[in-house]
Amino acid sequence: MLLPLGCSLYYNEPDSPAFALSIGISVGSGLLLWRLTPGGEGRLSRREAIMLVAGAWALASAFGAIPYELAGTFHSYLNSYFEAMSGFTTTGATMLTSIESQPHGILLWRNLTQWLGGMGIITLFVALFPIFGMGTAHLVEAEMPGPQTERLTARIRDTVKSLWLLYLGFSAVELILLWQAGGMPVFDALIVTFGTMPTGGFTATSLSIGAYNSLVIEGIVIAFMTFAGINFGLYYFLFWRRQPKRLFSNPEFRLYIGLLTGASILIALNLMNSMGLSIGDAFRYSGFQAVSIMTTTGFSTTDFNLWPAFAKATLLILMIVGASAGSTGGALKVTRFLVLMKYTYRRILLAFNPRAIIPLRVGGNVLSEKIISRIIGTTILYFIILIVSFLVMSALGLDHVTALSSVFATLGNVGPGLGLIGPAANYALIPPLGKVVLIVCMVAGRLELLTIFALFAPSFWRWR
Repeated sequence: MLLPLGCSLYYNEPDSPAFALSIGISVGSGLLLWRLTPGGEGRLSRREAIMLVAGAWALASAFGAIPYELAGTFHSYLNSYFEAMSGFTTTGATMLTSIESQPHGILLWRNLTQWLGGMGIITLFVALFPIFGMGTAHLVEAEMPGPQTERLTARIRDTVKSLWLLYLGFSAVELILLWQAGGMPVFDALIVTFGTMPTGGFTATSLSIGAYNSLVIEGIVIAFMTFAGINFGLYYFLFWRRQPKRLFSNPEFRLYIGLLTGASILIALNLMNSMGLSIGDAFRYSGFQAVSIMTTTGFSTTDFNLWPAFAKATLLILMIVGASAGSTGGALKVTRFLVLMKYTYRRILLAFNPRAIIPLRVGGNVLSEKIISRIIGTTILYFIILIVSFLVMSALGLDHVTALSSVFATLGNVGPGLGLIGPAANYALIPPLGKVVLIVCMVAGRLELLTIFALFAPSFWRWR
């Protein structure tokens, strides 16, 4: 919170006392917990790691909401907590009805929470402080969603450091390009960067990236949204190991690019046919929105809530598929989608030849049945959460489009949806219970589903 405090002091705005007091509350609470909690030694168990990750994200959002509350940004703490959780989980769903009227410090804090949450709160501490000792692999596994956590180096801490360095590097390059090539003010360039690389979607304007109306800025943002949606482990092999084949031969990467390209073309054709847009405008809008939604960034350059039904349906599907595993994007992940397709095809083959032994291969590697069952279990749980949440949101009186897209947008960490929560609107009209449901969806979509929902199993608490 020191950065937004400095920003508030620089612009001489009235939110600086809110940040100063928030810092005092956060530091004081941390010192109190440190003094009252007995120290321990030894390896973190998997169960302790799950509890630590879930508790850390809940508390980070609780303290992250304090500046909003003290600055009077929202009228209730629930709205402040929603905004903080939306930031840390890189969802980008906002409660703000007027973004431009907010002080610079509040705007910076919103996007800084996204940037911190993009690569992970726990992974940042694992990279900076060797205080966790043994068991850090369990922490990273519980925080970073994906079929399996890939070790790029012998030590998990070195792996996390490498990922954070890549993340910092991409952020610095985008900031410079937006500032110099895009002609954006430094503050706006910083805000957009902090919203792009974590695939978060918060901006300093109500019209999102469309407010700048610049092809150069849109091109830069599209490129870095695409980069952020790729497995960062592949960048490690590209830049550190000088192995470009690992990137271009990766089946998930190729499917990811193929889906982005195919969706952009289909939406563009639909916009030309139904809305009479020119080829240039159709591809400009379809390409940006398709990349933004599939990478779960949530930026927009137009109100896609007004698009034809086919284009909106395509965006909803992209909300479910999401970005690559090991990226900062959310949703189900492309690799799970790929494995599920291969698994379904294998079941079709076994239907007429049940004695056949057909290994499931991805990129030349045979997946173990343990990984396959985990992917299937995660997918089933994902859709159970989606269905239950949709029913609850519908019971609160929301129309079906708003109810369904709100769950899609928060569970997939996308942000804007359709209906009453379109890109030109916000989540302020959602009833309080609905906000609680969507907060749960945001956390569930950001963290590893199976490990986090293990907290709800009675045997988890009885286990010794």
